[in-house]
This record gives sequence, structure tokens and C-alpha cells, in this order.
Amino acid sequence: MTIIFFLIACSVLLALLFLGAFFWAHNSGQNKDLYTPSVRILFDDELREENEEEKKPQI
Repeated sequence: MTIIFFLIACSVLLALLFLGAFFWAHNSGQNKDLYTPSVRILFDDELREENEEEKKPQI
């Protein structure tokens, strides 16, 4: 029976730890720009092509 209380205490502590990490990330601005990452994936190939063209030796 004591192991159940121990496991409940550990799970509550872990949940509070994750909740604290979530609030820390939110307050530090991790979630401010939600639009740019979704658009960046659309232009990823164009950036790679430009970088490959710059690396080619010109004759």
C-alpha cells in the first residue's frame, strides 16, 4: 500500500515539473511566432538550391 502512495507522489511531482517547464517556456517567448515555422518548410528547397549554386565552382 505504501508503494501506491509513493507512485502517486512521484507522478504528482513529475506533473508539477512538466507544468513548471511549460509555463517557463511560455513566459520566455517560445510560442510567440507560430506562423513562420509553418511557412519556412515551404521555402526550404529554394534555400538549398541557392546554397548549392553558390558552392559550385565557376568555370
